Amino acid sequence: MSQGKQHQWYILRTISGKEMKVKEMIEGYRKNDPVYAENISQILVPTEKVYTTRAGKKVLKEKVMFSGYVFVKLALTADIEVTLQDTTNVVNFVRSREGERRPEPVPEHQIQTMLGQAEVREMEAADSVSDYVVGESVKVNFGPFSGFIGEIKEINREKRELTVMVKVFGRETPLKLDNSQVERE
Repeated sequence: MSQGKQHQWYILRTISGKEMKVKEMIEGYRKNDPVYAENISQILVPTEKVYTTRAGKKVLKEKVMFSGYVFVKLALTADIEVTLQDTTNVVNFVRSREGERRPEPVPEHQIQTMLGQAEVREMEAADSVSDYVVGESVKVNFGPFSGFIGEIKEINREKRELTVMVKVFGRETPLKLDNSQVERE
């Protein structure tokens, strides 16, 4: 960072779903031009890990937390402002008021708060299996046994998996399920 230039956080509004492409393009500017390397210090697209079910299998996926926004820490110059605003998939900078000419910087503490919330959400998602207790009654909400009610017999925190006993044709049947495939009864 050069002396005298204050780097502040700004928010770019982007086309939803194109946040990572915008981040890659800005990183390309930094890599290929020393002026951008000096004036753009950080580019963030906050994501969180979420489990989704695809074809009956649990898949860990990264989801953009703030759809349509990219956070950039930079020393704002007129050239950089124009370049970033003209980047493919960028709508514009977030400004304090409609019609305001200059982009509005975001205080550092707000960015840190936002990042802290992302970490908390990620930890809560990873720990969601520990919510359940052996003996608890749950309803299966996915797959061929959807709608069946059973009792948790075993919790495997390492695999994030529950063993639930359901009655099928009058017989107790164990099901190995992900916590996202059940809900509290």
